[in-house]
Amino acid sequence: MKIELASSLNNIDKNQWNELNACNHPFTSYDFLNALEISHSVSSKTGWTPKHILVKTDDNTIIGASPNYLKMHSYGEYIFDHSWANAFENAGGQYYPKLLSAIPFTPATGPRILLNPKNKDNENILKLIIDTYEQLVKNNNLSSAHINFITKKLSNKLNERNWIKREGLQFHWHNKEYKSFDDFLDKLKSTKRKAIKKERKKINEYGLTIERITGDDLNSEVWDAFYEFYLSTIDKKWGGAYLTKEFFYLINQNMKNNILLVIAKKSNEIIAGALNFIGKNTLYGRNWGTKLEIPFLHFELCYYQAIEYAIENNIQIVEAGAQGHHKIQRGYVATSTYSSHYIQNSSFDKAVRSFVKMEAKEINN
Repeated sequence: MKIELASSLNNIDKNQWNELNACNHPFTSYDFLNALEISHSVSSKTGWTPKHILVKTDDNTIIGASPNYLKMHSYGEYIFDHSWANAFENAGGQYYPKLLSAIPFTPATGPRILLNPKNKDNENILKLIIDTYEQLVKNNNLSSAHINFITKKLSNKLNERNWIKREGLQFHWHNKEYKSFDDFLDKLKSTKRKAIKKERKKINEYGLTIERITGDDLNSEVWDAFYEFYLSTIDKKWGGAYLTKEFFYLINQNMKNNILLVIAKKSNEIIAGALNFIGKNTLYGRNWGTKLEIPFLHFELCYYQAIEYAIENNIQIVEAGAQGHHKIQRGYVATSTYSSHYIQNSSFDKAVRSFVKMEAKEINN
């Protein structure tokens, strides 16, 4: 086995990469990650320099991989370490660049170390990739390596290697074999049920037409409208959009059957939209935007339509993105997320462990 670093997915065989993405996770698929690079949403200019880790055999067959970036900042990650960076730099250290295995701008749990389940040598391949992360930090005098939104299993494995285990919180909806949206409502407490019915009734009063679009029904007109909503929402919240319009065109070209776009129309004009990705058993809510401020429209497009679609298509989980305690009132439940962190400086490592320990107490309370 040999290790290589790839500065572009274009240099990697698509079929070999996707064979390792055995669970067909939409965000670790070749098409999604490559669309980020081709569209220049991800590049050294945006602070995400690709350094994908590949494990190859002597005949150059890829038998293990990890999407990986050299990061010059901590934006677009949803696992917040800005306070760590400030503390380290105030003490005279240099926090950036750092190594990060994550899906850019996507707070969704999934595989970060890709292995072919048919390979009998996966334990050694996994060890080699983790060794590589640690060695890259040491050899290049980097502050740290981070792997975000990983499975609990990988988190425990890294914890055994003395990586720092950090737990976060999201709110997910779980399908308990509901037969319809009304069946789901019937299982809620009366206060929640009444509130949701009231919100949905209010939406109907605005005379909106709501459509769910996927596959061949997606077109440039829809994406042009959605991109304007995306820019508007990003500008209001963060003041800078990473995803380019070309990115949306590319995922439409290569992933249209994995996309669910929920749109709202008024007088036949698209006025809002919510973008979802369809996984094997999970619907992932990602971006949303609107040109009209209509009460409860966000909840309708992002939460209730997603739940209805999941019930109709026997999808087990809806992940509606980061944060949002208000989701509890709409049938979502608190779910743990995990990240792991390798810090080279022993004193800094100790300080971060202390921070994570206190943070965990606050989350559990």
